[in-house]
Amino acid sequence: MSEWLAMDGYAVFVWTSYGLTLLAVGALLAATILRRRATAKRLAELEAEEGEA
Repeated sequence: MSEWLAMDGYAVFVWTSYGLTLLAVGALLAATILRRRATAKRLAELEAEEGEA
């Protein structure tokens, strides 16, 4: 198991790449969720304005 984790001396590069990839995917997921909430809120505001007219 330790040989697999060490990855023939390339572990620093491999695990750093995995970490950065996970961080990027997490940031994209968070941005998507926040944008969806903002869009849903804006849609509700526009629908409320249209209902008042």
